Amino acid sequence: MLTKRIVPCLDIKNGRTVKGVNFVDLRDAGNPVELAKQYAALGADELVFLDISATQEKRKTMHDMVLKVAEQVNIPFTVGGGISSIEDVDDLLHCGADKVSINSSAVKRPELINELSEKFGSQCIVVAIDAKKIGEEWFVHLAGGTIPTDIKLFDWAKEVEERGAGEILFTSMNHDGTKAGFANEALAKLSELVNIPIIASGGAGTIQHFADTFKLGKADAALAASVFHFGEIPIIELKKELRKQNIEVRL
Repeated sequence: MLTKRIVPCLDIKNGRTVKGVNFVDLRDAGNPVELAKQYAALGADELVFLDISATQEKRKTMHDMVLKVAEQVNIPFTVGGGISSIEDVDDLLHCGADKVSINSSAVKRPELINELSEKFGSQCIVVAIDAKKIGEEWFVHLAGGTIPTDIKLFDWAKEVEERGAGEILFTSMNHDGTKAGFANEALAKLSELVNIPIIASGGAGTIQHFADTFKLGKADAALAASVFHFGEIPIIELKKELRKQNIEVRL
């Protein structure tokens, strides 16, 4: 059985870690490099850094921060935000990132996924998908959830796999920051549809929510932010409880 992963996510804006609800109402959650060190020491399996305003502000992800994180942590980390070219990815991997996450740029030019996976290998290409359920359908949104599209979640997930993505980071905008649980029905459908790992994002509020997304949502990894940033769920306690529920995690 493959080990399930616990992944703290650090949303970065102006060099600080922030957290909001439904992608808005942001509040400060601390220094990203210091938080990264803490999470590595406390048992996180991986980290994700998302420069949430990079696409909107036409900026590149902060290379200085990536360099500092690479110096300080010994677990894999993914960086996303404003990445739109082979050169961007090359720079970030050279700075020490293990994986990169692309989102809006992949939707605007899907061939980018092919180019990146061919150049760097699919194992380091994560396609992040922010989607919102409207009526009975899930639709992809861009630029930190600010731009709706008519692209359907499940169609896009299948396409990104076919184009060479190594992993999908699915964030439910309906659940983000609500602490009401993950979008397990959609996650389970994604898991059936594609053969690459799915990272669940949006809605973590309790330890049981993590257990449910592994059992019901069939997620390969669970990502969360505020419950970790503000000390509501200690990672080691989370993992102990998951073990009790026969969910394989690395302690």
